[in-house]
Amino acid sequence: MHTWDTTLTTAGINEPALRHAYTRQRATVAGYRRHAYLAVRLLLPPALVPHVIAATAFMHHTDTALDTTTGGHDGWPAWETEVRTGLESGTGAHPVLRPLLRTITSHPQLRTHVADFLDGAPLERESTGFATESAYQKYVDAYSLPAFMLIASLLLSPDADPGASREVCRTYIDGSQRLDFVNDLSEDLRDGRLGLSDEALERHGTTRRDLERARDTTGTRALLRAELGQARRDLLAARRLVAFAPPGHRAFTRAVIALETLTAERALAAGTGLLRRPAGPPLAGALGVLAREYRRRGR
Repeated sequence: MHTWDTTLTTAGINEPALRHAYTRQRATVAGYRRHAYLAVRLLLPPALVPHVIAATAFMHHTDTALDTTTGGHDGWPAWETEVRTGLESGTGAHPVLRPLLRTITSHPQLRTHVADFLDGAPLERESTGFATESAYQKYVDAYSLPAFMLIASLLLSPDADPGASREVCRTYIDGSQRLDFVNDLSEDLRDGRLGLSDEALERHGTTRRDLERARDTTGTRALLRAELGQARRDLLAARRLVAFAPPGHRAFTRAVIALETLTAERALAAGTGLLRRPAGPPLAGALGVLAREYRRRGR
């Protein structure tokens, strides 16, 4: 693994204040999803590492701003304005925005995806649940996919077919988002949110109250199996995404999909235990994925 200073230098990030801003974002991402952070550091070319971290930190910060109101103050409108102004001017002082804008100078395709992500934000703010599967799919198109494209646009080969690659990206994020909504049930329900559709609950003969009370019933078990099974199938189908990445990005792409698939399998094994706490990928399995892809990348 290259040192962090080496990745910054290799990426052409030389100004001390800017290096410090990227370093702050590294700490945020490392604390948010440790396995994903290790995959970035181990498996991506050093010149790309700071840029993936900047895009990930921006996505996380924006997602948090959408969901957070402090002291009666809603910070989202000001953040959206600051980001859009930064996209127009190319400058911004915010410690999350400044690295992102520098990354856009190296990867200009990211600009469109940032704008698309902001455009989809109102649906994320307004959503507390879905009446139908169709409503969930609309959410994926409007918000989840633009969010994923912030990262995917940095991984895809410049000559990848735009339509075909985006289709596979959508398959991946449909599986990943569905997995997140099932895996985060215990936390989301406490916050008054449910990511599974009313239609799905009715089909399996269960209710929101059953989920809130963590009831182990035939209906709740069937619901979780069906949703997680669909998520796993989408993740497995998304392995085609590797073909759209250049050789240097393929180990990381395989690892990300494999880690999500491991999480889905652990969640399936947990059953209604997910109604009390989320599942994560088994440590040995996750480390095995990273070690295997690191050796493969070296060869």
